[in-house]
Amino acid sequence: MTSGPSRALRALAIMLLATSAASAGSPDKTLEPYQMVRSLQLVQDRIADGDHAALPMQKKLLELIDGRLRSAAVETLQDSRNFNALMIYAMSGGNPQTVADVVARVDIGETDRQAAAGVLGYLLGDMAQARTAMATIDPNKHPSEVAAFLSLVKGSVTAGDTPEAGLAVLDQARLLSPGTLVEEAALRRIIALAVTTQNVARFASATEQYARRYLRSPYATQFAESLVSGIVALRPLKLELAHIEQTTAWMSREQARTVYLRLARRAAIDGDAPLLEFASRMAQRYSGEGPEAADIRGELYSTLSSVTTDTVDEVLRRLGDLDAAQLSSSDRALLDAATAIATEVVAPVNYASPAVEPELEEDEVRVSSDTPPPTWSAEPSTDPLVTSARTKLEAIDRMLEENAQ
Repeated sequence: MTSGPSRALRALAIMLLATSAASAGSPDKTLEPYQMVRSLQLVQDRIADGDHAALPMQKKLLELIDGRLRSAAVETLQDSRNFNALMIYAMSGGNPQTVADVVARVDIGETDRQAAAGVLGYLLGDMAQARTAMATIDPNKHPSEVAAFLSLVKGSVTAGDTPEAGLAVLDQARLLSPGTLVEEAALRRIIALAVTTQNVARFASATEQYARRYLRSPYATQFAESLVSGIVALRPLKLELAHIEQTTAWMSREQARTVYLRLARRAAIDGDAPLLEFASRMAQRYSGEGPEAADIRGELYSTLSSVTTDTVDEVLRRLGDLDAAQLSSSDRALLDAATAIATEVVAPVNYASPAVEPELEEDEVRVSSDTPPPTWSAEPSTDPLVTSARTKLEAIDRMLEENAQ
């Protein structure tokens, strides 16, 4: 297998070839659009394989292809290979105006025109147009290279109305183009749809498939976010913790640790003690050996769940030992909130002059108060400690919810 730098140099050579040929100015030396798109696909394969240096090359090639398509004669565009190249260019993030202009200039069949209309709707964010146009399109009736992209687009727009049907078409995209950016993108969409449809088995299989094949993709950070949010959403539906371990086993130590820290944070905010204990333990496992390897974020998240327990003195001590300078601004807010509630719980109470509230009718209370009535269902207490603690608990709940977003 070639090294990362070698792959980048090869992709760069392809780009330079396209640049020099496109600027030669002589018809017999100018590359055909389909030849330039083949170079684009080679670069995309490098991106799927984790060659991040190829990303700017992809952008440059799209610009070169855009110029070539705009300057191409109608006879050139009538060549089916070049029209297929136009479709691949479009579905690779090409300029929708260029696509619309070319489609208006060429004489194509109704099937190709419908497919182009669907792709244009997708590029422009007009999902209604895209769904209508794609409804009658059978990607398998197009050349395999185009069919894979069409399946990706059709699956994405179909899922908005019928998620299960969208999943089936996205599976088709994967099968038509294994090991490419098409499959990588299809898997990310399948993971999101599995959460939407509450399909635990599908989520489990798709996340492990992605982790096995595409963790070096520049889009893997989106996968990590979907993985964490999906675990939180599907845990009540019996998503097994063992599956999470199977998926993260394919990751590097740093990738797995990041996932578990994010998961621990969400679990702490949601009050999911079993998930928090699991995620904190796994984050520590992937942090290495020795106390110096411990992550301050993991300590914070594991401490949050016990802020209002009987061990609050120990909790307060642990919170005080944390170095806030090593935390992000949102995590510092969590630390401040946790410290405030823990301090309030252990603070001495002055019972010397308890306040005596006059008995008011319910309507009078609501009219005279600037704050809404409490949301808890227990009977109100006149104990100042309980009243203060409740107020603090409400405050920390609001802060935790804000930081979860």
